[in-house]
Amino acid sequence: MAEPPRRVRELFLTGLAAAFLAAFTSLYVQVPGLYGRDGILPARRVLRLSGQSLWEQFRDFPTLLWLGPKLGLDTELGMELLCLLGVLCSFGALLLEPLRDSLVFAFLWVLYFSLYQVGQVFLYFQWDSLLLEAGFLAVLVAPLRLLSWGGPAWHPHDSITFWLVRWLLFRLMFASGVVKLTSRCPTWWGLTALTHHYETQCIPTPAAWFAHQLPVWFQKLSVVATYIIEIAVPVLFFAPIRRLRLFAFYSQVLLQVLIILTGNYNFFNMLTIVLAFSLLDEEHVGRSAGCSKRRNTRSWPPSLGSFLSMLLELSTYSLLLYWSIQYFGLEINWENRLLESQVDFTFHEFTTWLQAVTLPLVGLAFLSLSWEILAAMYRCACVRGCFWKLWATLQWVIFTTAAVGLFAISLVPFTYIESESHRKLWPGIHEAFGAVQRLQLVNSYGLFRRMTGVGGRPEVVLEGSYNGKNWTEIEFMYKPGNVSRAPPVVAPHQPRLDWQMWFAALGHHSSSPWFSSFVHRLLQGQEDVIRLVQVHESQYPFSGRPPVYIRAQLYKYWFTHSAEGSQSWWRRQWVQEFFPTVSLGDPVLENLLNQHGLKVGPYPTVTPWRPLTTVLPQALRWLRQLCRPVPGPTILWSLYLVVATACLLRALRRRCRPGAPPTCPKGPRREPQERAESQACSGPEPGGGGRHGTKRKK
Repeated sequence: MAEPPRRVRELFLTGLAAAFLAAFTSLYVQVPGLYGRDGILPARRVLRLSGQSLWEQFRDFPTLLWLGPKLGLDTELGMELLCLLGVLCSFGALLLEPLRDSLVFAFLWVLYFSLYQVGQVFLYFQWDSLLLEAGFLAVLVAPLRLLSWGGPAWHPHDSITFWLVRWLLFRLMFASGVVKLTSRCPTWWGLTALTHHYETQCIPTPAAWFAHQLPVWFQKLSVVATYIIEIAVPVLFFAPIRRLRLFAFYSQVLLQVLIILTGNYNFFNMLTIVLAFSLLDEEHVGRSAGCSKRRNTRSWPPSLGSFLSMLLELSTYSLLLYWSIQYFGLEINWENRLLESQVDFTFHEFTTWLQAVTLPLVGLAFLSLSWEILAAMYRCACVRGCFWKLWATLQWVIFTTAAVGLFAISLVPFTYIESESHRKLWPGIHEAFGAVQRLQLVNSYGLFRRMTGVGGRPEVVLEGSYNGKNWTEIEFMYKPGNVSRAPPVVAPHQPRLDWQMWFAALGHHSSSPWFSSFVHRLLQGQEDVIRLVQVHESQYPFSGRPPVYIRAQLYKYWFTHSAEGSQSWWRRQWVQEFFPTVSLGDPVLENLLNQHGLKVGPYPTVTPWRPLTTVLPQALRWLRQLCRPVPGPTILWSLYLVVATACLLRALRRRCRPGAPPTCPKGPRREPQERAESQACSGPEPGGGGRHGTKRKK
């Protein structure tokens, strides 16, 4: 049997902890401005206390924030406490291996889900749902170290739950590729999407400006490569040949790294790479870290299995190349020295193909899962001792049932990409999905469905005035505004207000009800909301006193071209008024606030739990004052730097320890049950203590 991927699992759990750390830290610095009592969308308007019992409140609206009044906390401080607990747990899991535990990830999932429940429009992004789903899978994947000290580092059933991570990655990537074509977006079908993408994405990076200058033929070729990586390559996630899975892994990593370089998509791309770790195996990770002995597999003549494997691998690469040329009309233009490409299939042909392959792909995934289930059952049979064999089999039954159940209900959101396949699913699966849908255990995905801003990037520019005649633009920290300012690099922090400003510019202001509340808070001069715009008061033009009037204008933005020789990064053109001129008490503004239910009533009385009435709220307010002047990216990267420094010092200490052999760090300690399983399945190597070396020095 293949060596259990212990290092791969630790790599996945470490990366997921880093993603949780980014999510909690990024949200913490924005809670007062977004959800505070004087924020844009106060969370108390969602979480209203009633006469129900605590259990009934949890049942109807599951969130830990119901416990806030018992601790003397209002909703805002409750959200801050949940964020800080999430930062602490994810930081600990990132730094210490024993804390990468199933209970820790269950707690992280509960914390983030509690925040998601009251997050409203500012937390309804696909990567928030993806983090929740990945976090729930980590509960099944992570070992239970905290309650079983000295337990085995790997169980026979662990490969089954870890397979679910690979299935999640497949659903994410395949759906993201398919929806680009099913949306009938002319830029995706014309392969010109990337000629617009770099300047129209929410928060581009400086590298996006340079990528925008690339020739059109290269941009079209990049779209072709995107289709191949997102639609064709994910099928290789279930390939029985490890080199094909490694090829799929590096293809996904390449795509995500390029997106990171050209766009600020917070923790999403990092999380996608973390999911891609499920394609690796123990041999590859150990060899990359220098901790695995290279097996001598070269022999001549090669065995029949090696020959067939190599033949299948070469055939796969050849088919990928042939289909790319055939369906995207790849042709070298020797006269102009470029590679031409175009879509050589119709929408009807693509939808027919999609209908034909959706359920077979589900069948392929089920075969892959079945193999993992059978392999795990064999490992259970190899466990020595009647009691341990029975215990391993019981665990196998439980986790196999959980994995098959999650796989089944995930078919409902996955088949959203093809309606006919969706209707063919067993009605019981639809009912099961409906029962757990609100828990965000499985979700549908599909990124960049349509390319927006084809005629120019729409951008909302706020202006304030004291007299209604002389107007001053209100510059945001991250989103485009001043044409001479370079695009920022803020990932993995997500400025959620800047993101929603991008969405608001795509339609009428009535489609973004929160915008009226945002203008209202700026007119009131609410400091927490102003810090979402500019952390430093000197950068905010109305820091002395709030403006009397505010309006919003709609502009079209474009990247400048290198041939223009301009010193600016952007050029822009006024389009129309986006939001009318309003002031405090203006009937237009008041009507909008009432219409969208943004007039919040009196704050509910808190019934505190006496021992923590003053201590906990005061501690949270003190910590808030300490972090208030520091930008979110600075806090987040400081935490990452602390983790990197601690890991470096730990490695140096291990290397410099007197008498320590210059070898790689040992993996998790293996207990008698696990060693017996390994010896039974693999047999001991000559002259050693088993395949993984179970002898210890005294």
